[in-house]
Amino acid sequence: MKPVYFFPLLSLLISAPLVQATERKPNIIIVFCDDLGYADIGPFGAKKHATPVLDQMAREGMRLTDFYSTCPVCTPSRSSLMTGCYPRRVNMHVDEQNLCVLFPAARKGLNPDEVTIAEVLKEQNYSTMCIGKWHLGDHPDFMPTNHGFDHYFGIPYSNDMNRKEVPLPLVRDLTVIRDSVQKETTITAQYTSEAVKFIKSNSSKPFFLYLPHTAVHLPLVPGEKFKGSSKGGAYGDWVQEIDWSMGELFKAIKTEGIDEHTLVLFTSDNGSAREKQGSNLPLRGRKGRTDEGGMRVPCIVRWPGRVPAGSSSGALTCTMDLLPTAAAISGGKGPKTPLIDGKNIWPILSGKSKSHPREAFFYYQMDQLQAVRSGDWKLFVAMDSKKRNWGKPEGKKALALYNLAKDIHEDNNVAAENPDIVKQLLAHAEAAREDLGDVDRPGKGQRKAGWVEQASPRLLK
Repeated sequence: MKPVYFFPLLSLLISAPLVQATERKPNIIIVFCDDLGYADIGPFGAKKHATPVLDQMAREGMRLTDFYSTCPVCTPSRSSLMTGCYPRRVNMHVDEQNLCVLFPAARKGLNPDEVTIAEVLKEQNYSTMCIGKWHLGDHPDFMPTNHGFDHYFGIPYSNDMNRKEVPLPLVRDLTVIRDSVQKETTITAQYTSEAVKFIKSNSSKPFFLYLPHTAVHLPLVPGEKFKGSSKGGAYGDWVQEIDWSMGELFKAIKTEGIDEHTLVLFTSDNGSAREKQGSNLPLRGRKGRTDEGGMRVPCIVRWPGRVPAGSSSGALTCTMDLLPTAAAISGGKGPKTPLIDGKNIWPILSGKSKSHPREAFFYYQMDQLQAVRSGDWKLFVAMDSKKRNWGKPEGKKALALYNLAKDIHEDNNVAAENPDIVKQLLAHAEAAREDLGDVDRPGKGQRKAGWVEQASPRLLK
């Protein structure tokens, strides 16, 4: 039996407006793109493709300009969104072979004992569904239906993980309905259709929809009607299809008369790969790295009448914050023990606070703590280039300090002029190493991942 979790009373008191007993609980939709860069949508500076729906969403909601994924690659970042924890805390920062993401037929996965955002909302009688890329294990013990989701429809891994032994499957709940869908150009349309059906069938009661898109991870497979529609090639075409998909979701919630009862959050799992396509400007770096471009991602939140329209926030927020925030706005119980790292950011989303919700944020690349941010200051503390050629920050060295408010591209190392700031951030880094761990150093606050003796991938019967 999973433990019961509670928010401290203080957090409930400060997170108004919370749902009252007689008030309808808000629907929550989280759209999580794959490898979408910071400047790949209009509200964050896209130039080669148009995103009119997301532009409108930003005008009607809030941009979070300093919103982070907790790791610059797929599996770890998804574990954080689900659990409200750093990937190292739940031991989802590497796979069983010390690689950065899970592969088909993995014996490792998200521990069923972890409490997910879906399970927190199930306690509040929400209908829950995951549609899209899961990537937290393909054994039944690790699949969405064992982590609080009533139903699942999607591909359990990244779009490039087509294997002879495990062809890239399209799965409903635990059953493969098609295999080898790697170059399926209708995948975004299928996800969107499933999402609209879920919204319409659950419009009379509170629901949680988690939509982690396959787009825009390689290989690029935009729908036929979107091919050639942008100036950004297949990548831009697929971004424009994501924008279309968002439009379909908004049409559905408006048609069902639940627009004012629905919070929609749009973001990405990490930065764009950039060398291939996409843009993280004005940030430096790309997917796989702890430069800002690897981990700071676009984020828009919309909830008419609750989230101030046309607003923005530079507060230091991240994917870990979604679980405690969802618990707060649904009037539910959120984790107190075992420890989670996320913060309830409803005071920020509601426009009542401009303060950073955390004293420090830690940039991990697989098992290594590479940087720490506190306020506007970011300090690179380590980087092992021999083990991490592709994950090494661009042109950085240990103890390089940057003021992100003045130097968002991380060009000017000001460590020598700010020894006290360096000392403060090093103290934060040491606290993280003690709690979460570092290379060859277990953390006292780490928990076990899920493990099975025999792999059981999703295969067509």
